[in-house]
Parts: sequence; structure tokens; C-alpha cells
Amino acid sequence: MAKGYGRMPGMGGGMNMNMIKQAQKMQQDMLRMQQELQEKEYSAASGGGMVTATVNGKHELKNLTIDPEAVDPEDVEMLQDMVVAAVNEAMRAADADAASTMQSLTGGLNLGGLGL
Repeated sequence: MAKGYGRMPGMGGGMNMNMIKQAQKMQQDMLRMQQELQEKEYSAASGGGMVTATVNGKHELKNLTIDPEAVDPEDVEMLQDMVVAAVNEAMRAADADAASTMQSLTGGLNLGGLGL
């Protein structure tokens, strides 16, 4: 074997089976966690509770509740703003939960490109 090829001294032959198994387990755990996060629901309210939105981890709007007192034909813009605010806050909660969960799973490793 020519010099410079083959095993590198002190490297133990590269990744060992234990490291490979740990990586596979982490990948399985991440896939399971992503599935759970997509199914979870997040709610947020705006306008002092006049509008409540519920989204899932896939950013699908699952439920929207509007208090009848919030319906003012003279001020439709305010109702629209409350709906947008509630939906956006629920989505932010979903994103924050996903980021926190994945960070705890990966120990803070930056595994960019894994797409949550």
C-alpha cells in the first residue's frame, strides 16, 4: 500500500459501529419528533381573546374562533387584523416549539438543511 493511503494513524479506522448506531438512532428520533411536532396543535388569541386561532405543526389552520362581539360591520379591518395576529402568533408558537424540541434532541448541534 502506498504511503498516504489506507488508515490514518490515530484515527482508529474512521467511524466505529457505535458512532454509526448513535447517528442512526438520532436520525430515527428526529423523524419521530418531526412527525409528533407536525401533529401537535398550537393556539393563540388576539384582541383580548376575541379571536383564537389553532394551527398544527405543518402550519395548517385547524380552527378559528371569533367572538360575535368582535364582528363590527363598521370596522372589518380590525377583525381582519385580529385574525392575522392570532394565526401568526400560533404559527410562531409552533416554530418555537419545533426549534426547542430539535435543539434538545441534537444537543444544540447545527444540523442545517434538515428542514423542520
